[in-house]
Amino acid sequence: MSRLELRHMRKAFGGLEVLADISLRVDAGEFVSILGPSGAGKSTLFQLLTGAEHGEGGMFFDGAPLDDHGRHFAFMPQRDALMPWRRILDNTTLGLEVQGVSRKAARTRVAPLFAEFGLAGFERHFPAQLSGGMRQRAALLRTVVQERDMLLLDEPFGALDALTRAAMQRWLEQMWRHHRWTALLITHDVREAVFLSDRIYVLSARPARVVREIKVPLPRPRDPTSAATRQAGALEAEILDILLNLQPSKGHDHDRLDAQASSAAHTCRQRTADHRIEPLFRGNAEGDRRPRLDGQHQPHRAVRRA
Repeated sequence: MSRLELRHMRKAFGGLEVLADISLRVDAGEFVSILGPSGAGKSTLFQLLTGAEHGEGGMFFDGAPLDDHGRHFAFMPQRDALMPWRRILDNTTLGLEVQGVSRKAARTRVAPLFAEFGLAGFERHFPAQLSGGMRQRAALLRTVVQERDMLLLDEPFGALDALTRAAMQRWLEQMWRHHRWTALLITHDVREAVFLSDRIYVLSARPARVVREIKVPLPRPRDPTSAATRQAGALEAEILDILLNLQPSKGHDHDRLDAQASSAAHTCRQRTADHRIEPLFRGNAEGDRRPRLDGQHQPHRAVRRA
């Protein structure tokens, strides 16, 4: 039985059809990636899974209809979304605090993981004092410590430079082999998808359909210097050929809908941001409701001119 299954999912924003017919599955302990052109609706899938948006079709988790979205998924967005006024330790506890865990108990749960995530010694640092790769590891730690059934990873390394991104991909593959998380990744990086995944779904241009399901037969651990490199390169070339030869779906005037797509995507991203961030400012057990950096960040005050 699949851990997650989507059956003929459809989604439109007004008159703009974004998802036409999406069916896919993710098995327990499996790492699956979704690839597709920009604007195809990849992030929209995550919004449907997390309940930020609603569509048509069937979504099932462990064979049952997916109703309680928040219970199953831990979501890691494109940006690390670390709060600049909170130290790294308290950023990693944020998801637990939103669930009602006290800050003290949350700190006790995350502290043993700092060494494994390469963050030992940086617990009291602020996000601005960390490198991009360290910030992403902190964001992933905040995600996995919630101990949800499945990870949703929305281009987590897209903002990193090429060298840091490659290092983070190797690190994530090692961590996944150790923990065997069930994970669904959205990425534009073909090499990243091949390196990390057990299977890959390739989407068409908008409105999105699954045009190919590709099994990645490479052995684990994945080693870019091994004999399997040639096989990986051939698989990457095959996927690139599919992506570069995708044609817009018939019956849709994409030029006419570009403005609608941009507006819909912006609205969708804003709804997701509101859905994710708003609960973080409701306070916690210690009554900390103020977005401030240990007294260093003060509200702006108007200056009266003489």
